[in-house]
Amino acid sequence: MKKVVIGIIAVVVLLALFSGCGYNGLVKLDEDVKTKWNNVEAQYQRRADLIPNLVSTVKGAAKFEQSTLTAVIEARASASKITIDPDKLNSENIEKYQAAQGQITQALGKLMVLTENYPELKATQQFSDLSAQLEGTENRITVARKDFNESVQTFNTKVRSFPNNLTAGLFGFSAKAGFKADAGAQNAPKVEF
Repeated sequence: MKKVVIGIIAVVVLLALFSGCGYNGLVKLDEDVKTKWNNVEAQYQRRADLIPNLVSTVKGAAKFEQSTLTAVIEARASASKITIDPDKLNSENIEKYQAAQGQITQALGKLMVLTENYPELKATQQFSDLSAQLEGTENRITVARKDFNESVQTFNTKVRSFPNNLTAGLFGFSAKAGFKADAGAQNAPKVEF
């Protein structure tokens, strides 16, 4: 009887020691995913902050369809309302976030195409500077999303690998969702007026 109890205690201690190492690794990777998500949100916020300046510059330099400017402003307002708790990074929440950001991308695309009809707008230094800032921001968003997806992949691999999957299940760690390409992203965008 004594040997059985000692054996059970030994097994429990070994499991605790074994899973403790996995737990710390999972916590570290979970925090990395959250940090990368915050970086994604920061880049989208940077874009949202640049949009009012771009719209003001365009309003001042050209007289054209108010509906395009309104669409940009409305898309920004709509996207700014959607936030995701880093602890709830599931496919559904990320798709909602991505859809709202996609509306901004579409609206900005229309705005940039309109500039082709207004050479005096393209010639203004403020518009050129803001266009470059937006292009740089879009590149930063792409990099932040890539980094986030890589972090999610590393985390999910650890969560699903043995024996970490035991630790993950015991302490409530579950796989996280990453960004996916927008529906129809393989097709060239159409901008119609």
